[in-house]
Amino acid sequence: MITYYFNNKADDKGKHEVHERTCSYLPENKTEIGVFSSCQDAIRQAKLQHFQKEFDGCFWCSRSCHKG
Repeated sequence: MITYYFNNKADDKGKHEVHERTCSYLPENKTEIGVFSSCQDAIRQAKLQHFQKEFDGCFWCSRSCHKG
């Protein structure tokens, strides 16, 4: 199980990147989503809690959820 966070600052496409706790690119300004077995589950939960925001997986640590 992995702890996931999202960047509080949106990227240039208006999306908040989702990162694993151990990611080298984990931002300081972040919000914890929770502990999940996959980035898909973490993003699903983030959307439930923060329905007004868009999310994307980090290219480096959550590549299977990275849409670009």
